[in-house]
Amino acid sequence: MKGLSKTGRSDVPEVLVFEILHRLPIKSLTRFRCVCKPWSSSFQTPLFITKHHNHHLRHNNLNLLLKRSLVNRGPYDTYFFSQLSIDKGHNFSVKQTVHLPFFEDFLSRPQVHGPCNGILCLSNFDDKVALWNPSTREFKILPQSSIQCPPSASCISSGFGCSGFGYDSQSDDYKVVRFVTIYFEGYDEHDPGQGYVEFDRNEKVELYSLTSDSWKEISLPEVSAYGAPMFNNYVNGFYYWLGRGYYDYEKYILSFDMVNEKFSTLPLPLPMTSGSYYLDLLDFNGLLGALLPQGEGTEKSFDLWVMNGSWTKQFTIDSVPGVERALGFWKNGELFLESSDHELVLFDPSTRELKNLGIHAYMGTMHISAYVENLVPINGRSEYEEHIIRITKRGELSIFPKSFIVLSHCLHMMPRQKAGPDASVKCNCIELCLRELGVANCRSY
Repeated sequence: MKGLSKTGRSDVPEVLVFEILHRLPIKSLTRFRCVCKPWSSSFQTPLFITKHHNHHLRHNNLNLLLKRSLVNRGPYDTYFFSQLSIDKGHNFSVKQTVHLPFFEDFLSRPQVHGPCNGILCLSNFDDKVALWNPSTREFKILPQSSIQCPPSASCISSGFGCSGFGYDSQSDDYKVVRFVTIYFEGYDEHDPGQGYVEFDRNEKVELYSLTSDSWKEISLPEVSAYGAPMFNNYVNGFYYWLGRGYYDYEKYILSFDMVNEKFSTLPLPLPMTSGSYYLDLLDFNGLLGALLPQGEGTEKSFDLWVMNGSWTKQFTIDSVPGVERALGFWKNGELFLESSDHELVLFDPSTRELKNLGIHAYMGTMHISAYVENLVPINGRSEYEEHIIRITKRGELSIFPKSFIVLSHCLHMMPRQKAGPDASVKCNCIELCLRELGVANCRSY
């Protein structure tokens, strides 16, 4: 390597060192945190975090997580995540399975919101919400709702509806918006014989801020959100839902601006007729997209509409046989789908090849998240502290407390030192960094 002396000491400028480091995946950075304190602390600075994320975003270095369940046990399904391999020749095989105790005893199917800058929001229709950075293995359970049943004999319960998750670029804050319903007992004047029945309800909306780590109540829109997100509904500072007017029952697209904390509505791509149609909202190359499945049975076509000032049909994927529903797009326009046998398949529109990836799930439980790694902290706890278990393809456990994560990866590569690592150790680590970036001859770099 240029800059190495015969004694093995390094004259590589620090600027070049960090230019190399920000190109590495987080797994590699975790290994190199133990080289020296300046390296470890620099990985936590906003400048390095932003530069690292932007580099991998620019090169479209995506990772894949698949949420699924293998059995149906009524309301208490067992959900878990599978980390899929994106290496060439691996055909998206499962390389790691992640079990989250947070999913236990969910009364409804867990929802996945995002990713937003590499962070996922997990929720259900009970008062359970969490943020998860799967790259740094940090997990944060959010505090309980600020909206509770008032101390009244007529209040039955509170229920939690649609949620959304996104980033406020103005205040550098991550936010969760959630619809809450308070149910009251009311006397039905038209049927006095029934006595008290579940008759009245009060709709509210609350907003969580990661910076303040608290919820607050905000103004209710005139459109209610409905439906579960199949794709990433967060697009450039806005979160989107399908919406229905409280009074006119018209269908809309409801949006929430994370910066201004205001709701607004958009029209649907096509008028909603009496026969109706279904669509999934998604982020398509930084624009709001709507994917409309066409056809009945197990042969489906898909129309993709994009909002860029107005709705425009982008393209149609015709007649894909043996599939139930779309799950998400991949890098070159390929489409992940759930087959009629409830397996994960990948369809390439350019070749019309439908590839079975050999991953099975119980009907309707699959959800794919494609994310770019991010070092951004979420002020949570480690997966180890939250008893989250990762099991590799070979059945090995991958679970470490924070202090062990670094050591377990570093000890095998570092020479024993009487004191702190010197420049030669740094140099050896730089060589390892270059090898991971694909530089074959590090000495001639």
